[in-house]
Amino acid sequence: EEFSKETIDHISKLALLDLSEEEKEKLSKELGDIINYFKKLDDLDTSNIKPTTHPIEGLKNVFREDIPWKSLSNEEALKNAQHKKDGFFKAPRILKEK
Repeated sequence: EEFSKETIDHISKLALLDLSEEEKEKLSKELGDIINYFKKLDDLDTSNIKPTTHPIEGLKNVFREDIPWKSLSNEEALKNAQHKKDGFFKAPRILKEK
């Protein structure tokens, strides 16, 4: 199953991507392949498979212990910022208004 040109145009517009016609054709096929793969997974009989939350049983959290410490004050964080407004970093607009 391949995606229609209109669907690819819509997806690329939402993602703010300017795609060539060649890229759109390639993306249509690749997305279709992904959807077809998921359809195959939907057809699998998993009625005898026990649900799991992790693919490896007995897996423990391997993150370090969260030790809180004093962080920067708002003034310290903003003191070297070139652009700031009302106590926040100010960044240039990247999305166009409609």
